Amino acid sequence: MGLRIAILWGIERMSALARKGMGARGTAGEDGSGSSRIELARTTIDPRTIENPTLAAVHAYWLAKRGDRTMPARADINPVELREHLGWILMIEVLDDFADFRYRLIGTKVTRYFLTNSTGRTVSEAYGPFGDAAVNGVKAVYRKAARDKIVVRAEGEANWITDWKEETRDFPHFDSLYLPLSDDGETCNILMAVFTFDYADVVAKSENVLD
Repeated sequence: MGLRIAILWGIERMSALARKGMGARGTAGEDGSGSSRIELARTTIDPRTIENPTLAAVHAYWLAKRGDRTMPARADINPVELREHLGWILMIEVLDDFADFRYRLIGTKVTRYFLTNSTGRTVSEAYGPFGDAAVNGVKAVYRKAARDKIVVRAEGEANWITDWKEETRDFPHFDSLYLPLSDDGETCNILMAVFTFDYADVVAKSENVLD
């Protein structure tokens, strides 16, 4: 399968929002070249209200496990307690100085969305073929959650993914959450992510591109 993903992430705007720690919504608009690439990707820092039931459930679970700490530990997370949501969940290792991130676990529903499984790869390895903007854009979201030890929500219309083959395919709305975990109670070493979308729609649209 000739996998061709063009991830056109508004890196300059998103990075700036992450650095400023904006508490409401930021719109990823223009990339480093100045061309408008993605208009409907938004980030929310430390969301207080989450309507998405899967994100809300995992967020409530994270809060309960955190207690009075800054963030829970990886050992606090019990897959059995999250079995209803496991297909949507990723575990992402935070590498030294937040310079990169490695996918340690990717839920089966998430792999269906991207039609590939990047388990074991870093963000640089997984997105490198698609350019620096793709790599840096993904890292900006992950780094904000990990470095600042705060929950980050990213959502929008995923029209930044083009068809693997001949036709352009717009994937549906996605809604994701990035929750920091820490083994020492001080430094985030794992991100637990939840990436949701209309699964039935993605399955229907992707049937003709699966080998």
